[in-house]
Amino acid sequence: MDTRYYAKWAKMRIWAESALLPTGWASEVAVAVDGTGRIASVNTGASKSGHCVGLLLPSPVNVHSHAFQRAMAGLTERRGTNFPDSFWTWRDLMFRFLGHLTPEHVEAITALVQMEMLEAGYSTNTEFHYLHHTPAGTPYENIGEMSERIAAAANRTGIGLCLLPVHYEFGGCDGRELGPGQIRFGNDLDRFQRLRDAANDALAGLPEDTQIGVAPHSLRAVASETLKDYADHFPDGPVHMHLAEQIPEVDEVQAQWGARPVEWALDHMALDNRWCLIHCTQMTPSETVHLAATGAVSGLCPITESSLGDGIFDGVRWAGHGGCFAIGSDSNIRIALSEELRTLDYSQRLRDHTRAALATEGMSTGRCIFENVLRGGAQAAGRWTGRLEEGRWADMLALDTALPMLYGFSMDTVLDAWIFAGDDGLVSDVWSAGRHMVQNGRHIARTEVFADYVRTIDALRSAL
Repeated sequence: MDTRYYAKWAKMRIWAESALLPTGWASEVAVAVDGTGRIASVNTGASKSGHCVGLLLPSPVNVHSHAFQRAMAGLTERRGTNFPDSFWTWRDLMFRFLGHLTPEHVEAITALVQMEMLEAGYSTNTEFHYLHHTPAGTPYENIGEMSERIAAAANRTGIGLCLLPVHYEFGGCDGRELGPGQIRFGNDLDRFQRLRDAANDALAGLPEDTQIGVAPHSLRAVASETLKDYADHFPDGPVHMHLAEQIPEVDEVQAQWGARPVEWALDHMALDNRWCLIHCTQMTPSETVHLAATGAVSGLCPITESSLGDGIFDGVRWAGHGGCFAIGSDSNIRIALSEELRTLDYSQRLRDHTRAALATEGMSTGRCIFENVLRGGAQAAGRWTGRLEEGRWADMLALDTALPMLYGFSMDTVLDAWIFAGDDGLVSDVWSAGRHMVQNGRHIARTEVFADYVRTIDALRSAL
C-alpha cells in the first residue's frame, strides 16, 4: 500500500484559547494526545505551550460520500433533452460518466476528495462505496480492487475511514435486472458477502481507527425479503441505506410494496442505532416522529439535496422528537462543512418562514446543529469521537479566531459566525485520530495529491 503521505501517530499537546468541551465552553484548554491517536487528557486553565490555536472543536464525521462523483462537479448544469431536469436525468449522466472510470482514476479522485474533506474540517470519510466492478459488470480479479483503492487513498491522506461497501442487486422494486449504467454496482447477496470480506481485508494495513460497515443501497436495489433481516447477515458495524429521497421513489415503493418507503421500513425492518438512513427528504410528519424514535441517525446532505432537487428534511420536527442527524457531502459537488450546516438551517427557514429554526432557549442555532452533527456522525460511523474527552479519538479542528470574521467573538457566537457568516477558509488545523493533516489551512500533502488528480482528470476528460 502506498505510504508516501501517511502521517504516523505522535504524542502531542494542543493548547487553545477556548474550546468546546462536553461541559460547555472553556478557556485556556490543553489537550494531550497519546501515541495511539487518542485523547490522553483535557485540562482547563492550562499554561500556553505546545501547538497553540484560537478555537478548538471536535471534528465531525462526513457521514455520506460517493467520492468518484467529485470529478463530475460542474458538468451537469445544462438542461437535458427531457424538461424539467431532475435527479433521474442527473443519474443518467452519472451512469455514462462512471463507465470510463478505472481503479487508478478512483484512487486519485478519492484522495482529492478526502484531502478536501480534511481541509473543510471533517476528520472522517464515511464512503458509501458502490463502484465495484469493471465497466462490463464483471468483478476484477480481486473482487475488492476498488475497495483497496479507497483504502489506499485514505492511507495517503491520513483521514479516518469508515468504508461501507454497497449492496446493489436490482434496478427497481420489481426486481428487474440492472441497467447498463448500474452493472458495475451489482452483486447478489452471496457475492456481496465475499466482496465485503475482501473490502475488510483491504483495510488491514490502515490504522486502528478504521471501521467497516455495509450499505444496502435502497429499497429499490435490494429485495424486500433480504432487507427484512439485513442487519442479521452483518452483525457488526454500521448499516447505512438511502431512504425516501425522491417523489418517484416514494411512488415506486408504494406501487410495488404497498407502503411509502419510511412506512415500509418501519413496519418490516429492525431499525435501531446501528442504522443511518440517508436523505429522508420525503417523509410525512408521522413518519418523521416514528423514525426518530428508532434511534437511527438521519444522514443529511443539504448541498447535494439542493442540487438534485430532492426536497427538504423535516429537521425541526425530527430534532424536536429526539432524532439525531449527521452531515455528508454525498455527490461532492461542494465539500464545505460550514456550508452544509448553513444550508440545512436555511432550508428550514425557507420552508417555515422563520429564523433560528433549530436553536433552543439555551443554545444558538450553530451550536445546536454542530453538537447534533457531532453526536450523529460518531454514532453513524461507529467511531469513538465527537467530544474532546479522555479516551476518544483525537478528531479535532481549529478555527483561526484572529481572522476578521471571527475576531472578538466567543462561545456560541463564534460557531454562528463561522457557519452563517464565514466559510471553511477559517479552518486552520485538523487532526484525525491525532494525525495532524491540515496545518495553516492546507493539507500537508496538497501539492502531490492535487498533481495526481490533475493527471487523472486530463486523461479522463480526453476519454470523454
